[in-house]
Amino acid sequence: MNLMAEQDKSQPQQRQVRLQIDETRMHTTYANTIRTSTTMDELVLDFGINLPVPTQDNQPTLQFSVGSRVVMNWSAAKRLAISLGQAVRGFEEQNGEIKLNQGPANPPGPRLAT
Repeated sequence: MNLMAEQDKSQPQQRQVRLQIDETRMHTTYANTIRTSTTMDELVLDFGINLPVPTQDNQPTLQFSVGSRVVMNWSAAKRLAISLGQAVRGFEEQNGEIKLNQGPANPPGPRLAT
C-alpha cells in the first residue's frame, strides 16, 4: 500500500480561485485625518481633511470635512489593521521612521505596535 497516496486522498483538494478586480465604480479621495466610531458589530471610519478655520477670537480651530465613510465588520477591520501595519513597516524600512507631529494640527492618535 502506498502511504503517500492515502494521505493525498484524505486531505481536501485545494482549489485555485481567480480574483477579478472591478475598478469601474471606484473613486479616489485624499484624507489627512480619520475619525472612528464603533458598535458591537461594526467599525465606522470617517475619512476627511482637517482644515484650519479663521475665527474672530484668533483661537486655533480646525474643521474636519468628512469626504468618505467606510463601515466594516470586525473581521474586515482586523485584516485592514494587519495590512496597514505591514504597509507602514515596509515604507519605514525603506524610507526611515515616519514622525508624527503632536501640535494643534496633529492631535495625539493611535500608535502602531512595534
